[in-house]
Amino acid sequence: MSDRSSIQHKKRWVVKVGSALLTNDGEGLHGATITKLAEQIAFLRDKGIEVILVSSGSVAAGVSQLGMQARPERVDELQAAAAVGQASLVRHYEQAFQPFNINTAQVLLTHSDIANRERYLNARSTLLRLLELDVLTVVNENDTVATDEICFGDNDSLGSLVANLVDADLMVILTDQNGLYTSDPRSNPDAQLLHEVNANDDSLGAMATGGTSLGRGGMVTKLSAAQIASRSGASTIIANGREQQVLERLYEGEVLGTLLIASQRLASKKQWMAGQMKIAGKIVIDKGAVEVLQQSGRSLLPVGAVEIEGDFKRGELVSCVDQAGVEIARGLCNYSSDDSRLIVGKASKDIRALLPFAADDELIHRDNLVLV
Repeated sequence: MSDRSSIQHKKRWVVKVGSALLTNDGEGLHGATITKLAEQIAFLRDKGIEVILVSSGSVAAGVSQLGMQARPERVDELQAAAAVGQASLVRHYEQAFQPFNINTAQVLLTHSDIANRERYLNARSTLLRLLELDVLTVVNENDTVATDEICFGDNDSLGSLVANLVDADLMVILTDQNGLYTSDPRSNPDAQLLHEVNANDDSLGAMATGGTSLGRGGMVTKLSAAQIASRSGASTIIANGREQQVLERLYEGEVLGTLLIASQRLASKKQWMAGQMKIAGKIVIDKGAVEVLQQSGRSLLPVGAVEIEGDFKRGELVSCVDQAGVEIARGLCNYSSDDSRLIVGKASKDIRALLPFAADDELIHRDNLVLV
């Protein structure tokens, strides 16, 4: 069975749709596009597919409604545009799904909802319960309260984290591009569309391109999102949302867009750690520690640490980087940054002499550490 023909056997989909599609390239919400999207999602649900919709478009819709000439740069203006556009966006979705007797719900998330483990689990429980209730959930970033420090930065990343949250089988990113090419097709007429690749193929990064003026994410963020989604076992399809009945045709196994095949599945806690975009600090580790983490899957001991960067509390998420600054892993540190600085480079047997109340021999235990 090919990977394309197995798509209809994937029973939980996260569908992410971009701003350019929903607003007809910035002209305001495009009712016909939303209606067609609702028809296709209703088709999938009739086939027994559970669907969560991750929708961009609130800021772009608000920009149009407020008569702004371009997407604003000031945070308060972006938030104001989002507040205006979000109400219109939800109303359009509710009206579009009514003919199919599909109840809709709105869930707004910020990065802090995902970064906090308890709130992450609460969000997961809510989304799974809405699926059980047969509700079509529309997820968006909470742009009205998000700031540069806590925002996802693009809804491609949000889509992948939602895929992790609900253990989705497939994420479909609908965009205004045909998929991932070997190079930028706008400047290279010989660029070829990639139909099927491994989501974690290291060579793909050089092929991705930047974003547009409407959204915040280009092909780079879509590739990153596919890699995040793959950590929970979800494959990703990047496809052109302007193709007629694109979701129905993908369900039938037609070769559209780029299929990025998941090649790994992490435990829930490690999915959460790997998917975080904000970390509290860094631990610089030596070559020996890099080899131990990558090849032996063992814990990070203080003796392998060279330097501590940033300020963090015990139990917060930190990044482990080599001495060239390349991230190797991330995990939950057993010690605060101040205590970690006291035991850097020390043998585990010496920890208690330096920290009388120390309880752990490791800086990060292997159960709380994930390679990236």
